Amino acid sequence: MRTRILLGVGLVTVTAAALLTCSPGYVLRAGYEEAKLLSRRRPIADVRADPSVSEEDRRKLALVVRARTFAREGLGLDAGDSYTTYAPVDSDTLLLVVSAAEKVRFQQYTWWFPIVGHVPYKGYFRFDDALREAARLEGEGLDTYVRPSAAFSTLGWFNDPLLSTVLRAPDVFLVGTVIHEITHNTIYLPSQVAFNESFANFVGDVGAAELLCGMEGEEDLRCRQARAAWDDDLLFGRFLSDLVAALEDLYAREDLVDSAKLAAREDVFEAARRTFEVDVRPHLRVLSFAGFLEGELNNAALIGRRLYYDRLDLFAAAHDALGGDLRRTIARIVEAAEARPDDPYGAVEELLAAAG
Repeated sequence: MRTRILLGVGLVTVTAAALLTCSPGYVLRAGYEEAKLLSRRRPIADVRADPSVSEEDRRKLALVVRARTFAREGLGLDAGDSYTTYAPVDSDTLLLVVSAAEKVRFQQYTWWFPIVGHVPYKGYFRFDDALREAARLEGEGLDTYVRPSAAFSTLGWFNDPLLSTVLRAPDVFLVGTVIHEITHNTIYLPSQVAFNESFANFVGDVGAAELLCGMEGEEDLRCRQARAAWDDDLLFGRFLSDLVAALEDLYAREDLVDSAKLAAREDVFEAARRTFEVDVRPHLRVLSFAGFLEGELNNAALIGRRLYYDRLDLFAAAHDALGGDLRRTIARIVEAAEARPDDPYGAVEELLAAAG
C-alpha cells in the first residue's frame, strides 16, 4: 500500500460525524480524543520560534505554511484555519480504521453519519475497539480490513492542527497531505467517498508537484519525486481497476455457487500478485505499495485501497483538456460535481467531453 495512506491521509470524519451519531460510547471516546488534540494545539508560528524545536522540524513547518498558502492563494482552495496550529501525538498511529465488505460481491459495508452520509470506514482511537468491531463484522460473514491512520479531517468544522505524525512524512508527501486535506474543506459530497478521496489525491499530488517544482526548479529532487509519485499513483490506480474488473466478472458468474467463487477469487488474487511483481513494481519510481503484497487481499482491503485511486485517469484527462491549469481544473470540477452530487464522476466526464 502506498506510504501516504499508511500515514493516514485518508479522511476519517471522527468529530464532524461522530459527535452527531447515536453511539454514546463512540461519541464520548471520539470527543475525548479530539479534545486532547485540540488542547495541545500551538500556533505554528510559535512552534517555529521555539528554540527547543529542532531545525529540521522548523524547516518542515515552514514548508507546511508555504503549502497552505499555495493551496489557498495559488489553487483557490478553502483553507479556513486548518494547519495554522501544530499538535504533538504520543504515538506513530493516531487511530485504527475499520472497513468491511461482502465476500463475493463488491458491496462495501457502510456506517451512516449526519452531514457526511454513508462512509465505508470507521475510525477508532482505542485499538481494542477497532479489533472488536472487525471481529464482529467477520462474525457476520464479511471481509474486513484494519489499517492505521495518523491523521483525520473534520472538514473545516474545527481548526484542524498539523499533527506530529504527519510532520514526520517526507517533504513531497507532507505537502501533498496538506493540500489533500484542505481539498476536503473545499468539497466533500455526502456518500461519495471514492470521489472525495480520489479527487483530493489528484489535487494533493499535482499540487505538490506544482509547488515544489516552482520553488526550486525542474531539476530539484523533490520536484522530480512529486511528479514521479503522481505517475506511480496513476499506474497503481489502473492496476487496481483491472483487478476489480476481473473480480466483478467472477462474482457475476451465475454458474458458480458462492463457495466456488471464494475459491476462484484466490486464483485471481494470486494472478494479481504476479502481475504486480512483473508489470507494476518495476515501473514504480518513488512509491513501493509494498502493503499490497504484504497484507491480506480481500474485498474490504481492495475497496479501502481503491477509494484513493478511483478514476485518477479521468481527473488527469480533464486537467489536460483544460489546459493544464490546476486552479482552473479544480474550480471547474468542483462546480460540475456540486451540480451533480449523486454522480460526480459523470459530471467530470461531461466536463471532459465539453472541453475536448
